[in-house]
Amino acid sequence: MTLILLAISLTIALCVLAYNFAIYALPFMVGLTAFQYAYGAHAGFLMSGLAAIGTALASIALVIVVVGFAKNPALRLVALAIFAIPAAIAGYALVHGITKNMIDSGLALNLLCGAGGVFIGIAAMLNLNALGSAVLSR
Repeated sequence: MTLILLAISLTIALCVLAYNFAIYALPFMVGLTAFQYAYGAHAGFLMSGLAAIGTALASIALVIVVVGFAKNPALRLVALAIFAIPAAIAGYALVHGITKNMIDSGLALNLLCGAGGVFIGIAAMLNLNALGSAVLSR
């Protein structure tokens, strides 16, 4: 009984952790690309890591600045969509990785994964919109 409760609690904890990682898919991928580019240019591991952290923070800051200062709702929506589309793809992959061995129907699996992707994409948009409005309120 204790082992079952431990497995359930660890599964829930890993899902929460994966959800938080999926929201920030764009900064992670930007940072990973910057790390690979800098490391490929023989910058060293430490400098490549600093470049990765800097570009990841810069990508978040750019979207926050656009959300905070733009008065055009279409521009704000485009900035949030640029941030949310990789999060939605990561959410789809996350749900697919968790449920691919439990659901036999391909249609049901794609519908569930699509719903998970939409949920994570919307959560990323709401999270960043709230952060941008709070940091740079007009």
